[in-house]
Amino acid sequence: MLDIKRIRENPESFDAALKRRGMAPQSVVVLALDARHRGWVSALQRHQARRNEASKAIGAAKARGEDAGPLMNEVAALKDSIREAEEEGRALAKEIEDLLAGLPNAPAEDVPDGPDAAGNVELRRWGSPPALAFKPRQHFDLGEALGLMDFEIAAKLSGARFVVLKGALSRLERALAAFMLDLHTGTFGYTEVSPPYLVRSETAFGTGNLPKFAGDLFRTTDFFWLIPTAEMPLTNLVREQILDAAMLPLRFTAHTPCFRSEAGAAGKDTRGMIRQHQFTKVELVSVTTPETSDAELECMTGAAEEVLRRLGLPYRVVALCTGDMGFAARKTYDIEVWLPGQAAFREISSCSNCGDFQARRMAARYRDPASKAARFVHTLNGSGLAVGRTLIAVMENYQQADGSIVVPAALRPYLGGLEVIAAAR
Repeated sequence: MLDIKRIRENPESFDAALKRRGMAPQSVVVLALDARHRGWVSALQRHQARRNEASKAIGAAKARGEDAGPLMNEVAALKDSIREAEEEGRALAKEIEDLLAGLPNAPAEDVPDGPDAAGNVELRRWGSPPALAFKPRQHFDLGEALGLMDFEIAAKLSGARFVVLKGALSRLERALAAFMLDLHTGTFGYTEVSPPYLVRSETAFGTGNLPKFAGDLFRTTDFFWLIPTAEMPLTNLVREQILDAAMLPLRFTAHTPCFRSEAGAAGKDTRGMIRQHQFTKVELVSVTTPETSDAELECMTGAAEEVLRRLGLPYRVVALCTGDMGFAARKTYDIEVWLPGQAAFREISSCSNCGDFQARRMAARYRDPASKAARFVHTLNGSGLAVGRTLIAVMENYQQADGSIVVPAALRPYLGGLEVIAAAR
């Protein structure tokens, strides 16, 4: 949620930020509503003050034995006026809130400008694509040939964009999640959390998923929302709180299923596990102070990168431009892993600094030790990593000519020492 006070003080900066996002100016509309609301506040205060004066005057008139009827009529009329004004004020406040709730976060100054993914800027690469002496296959060809990945039965069970993993591939997916959690908790100081997978609308609103992106979510008949990522419950762990600054940064991680409708994804990645309605992910969330959030983003991105480094998977880090950045983010790094079967880099993690955008929606603050004032925290989130896509990357980068998959050394302790995943004979 954007800060109405900042918009009021610097409307030009507000419109410039929206322009960088490819949006039309909104300051005139926002400030017109704000002026009406502020005018309403002043009028209401005048009505309330006059009602209080008239109420006191009624008592004084009665004490003097005077006729208090006119004053009583005035108080009754003022009560009606105040009630009507309060209704108008609530309507105005909601109109302003709805307008602001639909506007994206302002990009940080160092975010590159651009209309879409073509404007993203590559920052660095790690590792080299494997030199395979055969034509590499994509993960779905490998998995189906192994008899351990079944899209046909998944379609019978649930429809398109689902998969059934079996045997060693199912174990490999579980091993990847455990490996990631152990790394993030043991090396980078994240606290593991097991959050709910169903959340209330207020929770989805807090992270910016509602109301704008309701079509991307799945909802139950009793109005719970299935989480599209653990970012949603993890970030809301601090909602409606004033935290002790000494506690910060807070770092949370969780391995959960994620549910996405993939609205607007028709025709994209229709084969395989790249884009599914249900998948698992290890999420990273940080809550920190405004002064340390930029450094925290670098730390979070480094934690996600370390997963790929220990698995020996080549990747690159990209700074997203203004036209490709998520709604709640003020700055985002994407990590893209190399997939030999596609001969392309594909996103496997997205790490974002949301500034105080989500904190305002959640009323999440901390007590500044110097001023003693309650200030909004900064929140960050990232994938550490998407487990299904990491499974894909392991399969494609460690495939052998006979279709078997070498298990990376870092994962073998989680698989009872298994070194190669091969088709059952």
